[in-house]
Amino acid sequence: MKIGLALLIFSRQRILRVLRRRGQLLLPMAHDDEPLYKSLIRDTTAYFAFVLLVTSLGPFQFGYHLSELNAPQDVLTCKKLSGESSALDRLPQCIPMNTAQFSVVTSIYTLGGFIGALGAGPSCNRYGRLLTMRLTTVSFVLGSIIETFATNIGVLCLGRLVSGLGCGATIVVVPIFIAEVAPPKEKGLFGSLTQISICLGILIAQLLGYFLSKGNLWRIILAVSGALGVIQLAGLLLVPESPRWLAEHRSPQNARRILHKLRGHHADIDAEVKAWDIDATEDDISEEETLLSAAPGSHPAPNPKAASASISLWQAVKQPAYRPAIVAVVAVMFTQQLTGINSIVMYSVSLLSTLLPTTASLLIVAVSALNLIATIIFSPLSDKIGRKTCILISIAGMGTCAVLLALGLLFGIKILAAVATLVFVASFAFGLGPIPFILANELVGPEAVGATQSCALAANWIATFLVSQFFPIVDQALGGQGKVYFIFAGFALVSGSFIAYWVPETKGKSGVEEVWGKREARERIE
Repeated sequence: MKIGLALLIFSRQRILRVLRRRGQLLLPMAHDDEPLYKSLIRDTTAYFAFVLLVTSLGPFQFGYHLSELNAPQDVLTCKKLSGESSALDRLPQCIPMNTAQFSVVTSIYTLGGFIGALGAGPSCNRYGRLLTMRLTTVSFVLGSIIETFATNIGVLCLGRLVSGLGCGATIVVVPIFIAEVAPPKEKGLFGSLTQISICLGILIAQLLGYFLSKGNLWRIILAVSGALGVIQLAGLLLVPESPRWLAEHRSPQNARRILHKLRGHHADIDAEVKAWDIDATEDDISEEETLLSAAPGSHPAPNPKAASASISLWQAVKQPAYRPAIVAVVAVMFTQQLTGINSIVMYSVSLLSTLLPTTASLLIVAVSALNLIATIIFSPLSDKIGRKTCILISIAGMGTCAVLLALGLLFGIKILAAVATLVFVASFAFGLGPIPFILANELVGPEAVGATQSCALAANWIATFLVSQFFPIVDQALGGQGKVYFIFAGFALVSGSFIAYWVPETKGKSGVEEVWGKREARERIE
């Protein structure tokens, strides 16, 4: 994670410098004619970097669990037996299962994710972002233990379900938390950390799978997640609550203190605090002294009056004022999954092994590395050319590559299939990978962010389930050879057209009023 964060900051500086020398970019200014990359360096304090590192382990787990069964599939399902011995030999070397059963084991993770996503929104609104993140780590540890020592399909499914609960919750709360602690000028950039962490998790899982897909060693792949969960829980003891959430629910004064610590004690935070639209001097002295004397990371009792101002998931769905935003985030999340990215993440080794029997596993490691690198390189673009533009370009690239991949597999053109797979993943990283996770924060007011993010991620998990459960079945029903990618291409065309019509641009907008227009904003207030 430290590598991903360092690469993110470095790539931002590098791209802006190169484009500036070539005269291709007018550098955006943070304030007082200061280039944005300088404000980025100034705003990224050591403590802020630590907070990002610890919280980003949550999305890392999401990506890790998503692809942990990809490389060892044949060994795990007894299609390939190995004579390798290890300390885990007292456990079965494999768990016999057919394609349909493996699809269930893979997709039940998404059921847990769906449930976790629905519960995380109300939880992080009422009890705070920090407490919700801590609870997800318990799920990571328990799920990993159950998976590692599974001896049959039922136990393995249970472990995947428990892991999914944590992943579903973390992918809701972490993007909200990062958006609330990130400097306003770099929200798009730091928002991409969610997808960067997911990509890093996928890459590490594929790398471990490449080396450990033999004998009983595949169980080590499943155990790694539990160790990371313990590390994250320890780190979260030193992470503060979101200052934005604290200001709205408990203590504006304490929120200011935390924001100063994140930005550096010499930073001017008045403009950022003013954007909260909360009087930061209203706390009585006794409450502030209680909070300031509390142990780091401790959580005082919730403020029921403040918490009641939050919009529940059901309230957000019922109120017409929030429906356009919910439709927008749900459409984008469905598109993220139903354009086919998880067919590569979950099933690429078995999919490509018939065409590339000796290099499929290595190609997928390269694809995972490309996904990470491309996400880091493209991360500044959403702040420059816009969220919507990046998403539409991303969809167009994925749709085109889906057709090319289908043709490559259908006619046995190895180089076309390999190149199409690489460009397909790079196109995903351009916009459809990182941007959907930050849209909820920009399309609704803070009172409905948790509910809207829950709707978005619930849609994401439903779509992920559809791909993970039915991709191998549909591919097999169509005779294999990649014909299913024509379906992904068709969905890219339909969904891209809808997003172009419905979803507004949010780049450079100061709030919901600007995004949807003054009339819609007034309707929300009323």
